Amino acid sequence: MSTAGAIAEKFLYEIWKNQEFKKEIHTSEGDKIEILERGVIGTDTGGPDFKNARIKIGNITYVGDVEIDNFYSDWKNHGHHLNPRFNKVILHAVLEDDLKRGVVFTKDGRKVPSVSFFDFIDSTLQDSFRDAVKSESHCRVSKIPCKQLIEMMSETERVEFLNRLGIDRFKKKCERLAYRLKELLYMQEMKIKEPDINYDIPIEYLERRVTYDELNKKDIWNQLLYENVFEALGYSQNKIIMRKLAVAADVPFLRKINKAGEFKENAESALFIIGGLLNENSKATDDASVEYLRDLNERWLKINNLYDGKYFENEDWSYFRLRPQNFPAIRIAGGVRILDLLLNHNLLQVLIKKSTEIANLEVLVSSIRSVFVIKSDGYWSSHYVFDKSNNVEIKYFVGSSRVDEMLINVILPFLYLYYNLFGKKHYASKILKVLTNIKFDLDNSLIKDVAESLGVGNSSKSALIYQGMIELFRHYCTKDKCEECEIGDKVFKMNSLYD
Repeated sequence: MSTAGAIAEKFLYEIWKNQEFKKEIHTSEGDKIEILERGVIGTDTGGPDFKNARIKIGNITYVGDVEIDNFYSDWKNHGHHLNPRFNKVILHAVLEDDLKRGVVFTKDGRKVPSVSFFDFIDSTLQDSFRDAVKSESHCRVSKIPCKQLIEMMSETERVEFLNRLGIDRFKKKCERLAYRLKELLYMQEMKIKEPDINYDIPIEYLERRVTYDELNKKDIWNQLLYENVFEALGYSQNKIIMRKLAVAADVPFLRKINKAGEFKENAESALFIIGGLLNENSKATDDASVEYLRDLNERWLKINNLYDGKYFENEDWSYFRLRPQNFPAIRIAGGVRILDLLLNHNLLQVLIKKSTEIANLEVLVSSIRSVFVIKSDGYWSSHYVFDKSNNVEIKYFVGSSRVDEMLINVILPFLYLYYNLFGKKHYASKILKVLTNIKFDLDNSLIKDVAESLGVGNSSKSALIYQGMIELFRHYCTKDKCEECEIGDKVFKMNSLYD
């Protein structure tokens, strides 16, 4: 089937969820497959597609995960055979077994049957697959379903709508920060330790005004900034685990290991070991790695008694299709240097001083940006994993494009919330003007495609429009909410007049 490779895996997910098979499913070796429970869709972007399935193969019932791919060969092409997250897979369901081998192997060497969808669905669904190919081809050309009708709405109207969506998205980020701020204050007041104790914040606590004394608790603001900067450094694949690491190895703990002149080294040791990236299996193959690993372990022996929180596993991190500069160790190394600015160089006051004293908005953005661009140094300038050096030079731990994303998603919402809660409306308004007037040249293929489809040209470089396009795509276009979208509602209504 030559068109098989163009099928979107989401179409295969629907087949699996609905169990739309015309006859019994069998492995290539003839064993009957009986799906007792299909499992739930996995939320981890770096793991199997369906979790906790229950499947009977032959006379044995298995409980585990299901991975869905277009081809049998995708198992190896996608690196599943090297990823321990796929060790619990019990069935590899594909559209076509292109190599005719019938089984795949997990990282721990276990054999998993691979079954082809196309052999067991009826002809109607086979035709639907071919229709899906055409549809998928169209989607690759444009992320916006109404692209062909978009000119029925003026560019001015489109830009105004995107501006409103951008403001909505910005407010959501601020509300999320405000909730977390109150959560941190509540935990401090109740002496609750995260993440070991579950708790619910009373609604009356959330609704009450934060007092001036509470707002002046500097480390609450430091923790809030720390968590959100680390989340941003994790990108989409590792943002959750990066945030969890920041919650576990919190500011009070970091202050305990903040010895003069040794903070960065101690923090790297702590975060790498707590994060599960460095363990007894880490073995060095070059002299620099031998020395660095020895230093990390020796430091941890001196400070580990100060930590009583949660530890993570290497399997919690995603490495799939990451470039060297985006590997977890590099991101943590960059984060450590920002933490050094936060705890030892008064980063919070630096941001406040810049945002209050610099009148020119472009100069303000450039000045803040320069704080967060982190050049590489030391061991991690020539490594991105622990066990060996690499041929790729790491020039920046945090580059300018990542900093621009952080400015939009973290720093500006953080400052806006700070000034609003302290009643400094003038400065809060100034932060909004930055979002509205400053242009960023962000390298995001999705945004480029959406901007082209909407015909908004250079407006897409506005930070506010940029946020608006993300909001449009994620909360309208991908969820088929055309009737709830001002653009979709107008262009489809106008188009119907000509039918």
